[in-house]
Amino acid sequence: MGRKTPLFAEHQALGARMVPFAGWEMPLHFGSQLQEHHSVRRNAGMFDVSHMQIVDVDGRGARRFLRHLIANDVAKLARPGKALYGCMLNDRGGVIDDLIVYSRTLDRYRIVVNAGTAQGDLAWIRDHSSGFDIGIRPRQDLAMIAVQGPNARSKTVDLIPGALRGEAIALGAFYAAERGGWLIARTGYTGEDGFEIICPAGEAPALWRGLRSAGVTPCGLGARDTLRLEAGMNLYGQDMDEDVGPLESGLGWTIAWEPSDRDFIGRHALQVRRTQGGLRRFVGLLLMGRGVLRRRQQVLSDGKPVGEITSGGFAPSLQRSIAFARIAPGIGDECEVLIRAKAVPARVVTPPFVRNGESCIPL
Repeated sequence: MGRKTPLFAEHQALGARMVPFAGWEMPLHFGSQLQEHHSVRRNAGMFDVSHMQIVDVDGRGARRFLRHLIANDVAKLARPGKALYGCMLNDRGGVIDDLIVYSRTLDRYRIVVNAGTAQGDLAWIRDHSSGFDIGIRPRQDLAMIAVQGPNARSKTVDLIPGALRGEAIALGAFYAAERGGWLIARTGYTGEDGFEIICPAGEAPALWRGLRSAGVTPCGLGARDTLRLEAGMNLYGQDMDEDVGPLESGLGWTIAWEPSDRDFIGRHALQVRRTQGGLRRFVGLLLMGRGVLRRRQQVLSDGKPVGEITSGGFAPSLQRSIAFARIAPGIGDECEVLIRAKAVPARVVTPPFVRNGESCIPL
């Protein structure tokens, strides 16, 4: 049995199908993955994401340390409350993890990393903290609930502590507000509006029950994956990893090259790759024939292998099969995918496929 989040009993009470995930017992779905997906696109759904690791980095050297640790630049966090998405790289320019950083004050930051990489991430962070005046504190006392969908914020507001409510209502996208042990962020992993709420673990069950009473649908890992795929959002371990860097994962936009003297880990390796050229493209695929796109299927052009699918599946919002793929440069707008030994036509598109409930690509 894996570790249990503070909401484990709530999931059991709802009859969730529990599965092992990254060392945790997590809900795959609460009865219908398809219904949960549509609830997020059309109304509001919530996810227990308490398995993700929260790490507080505080101290006079925190800003300088994070500017070295992460390929994006926390100097962009000009004021408390701003959030930043970025990648933590190894010396070869591969991705150790993708993460979100929240600025709390000028010398206090909160990082949220993936559950499956949490122990390795913590070891890497600690190993590279020498010489910086910082404290590193993994938070085991907190829970995290993501509430997503066009009605997510309106259904959540009355459940936010009163002292924080006004700030939460006024948040812009990728901003957060914090008070009384709660951090409310207008971020998410679904392509819809909403909040990600970090709160004391003991207060999470009451929040979960309150959201259910407000008409928010409990959702599991299955819907989370189809939603993030439609939204064009990468999954660590599939779309990028320690051997594949951001330049070939559609994450080049997360690299802050300026100022040129900022020596972040992995910078030299990325510069060499960028100079050499010939980088593989990270693209979206829309299947034009019958079948389902799956990870590791071969992508063909003129009958020859030119790449591989990294993430794929059926997109409920589009009623079509979609995927991310890493392919050779120079491939045009059409290709084929090898499905059960048959070459099925597909179209090369630019993700996202769906945002804010609307298709972003011509069907």
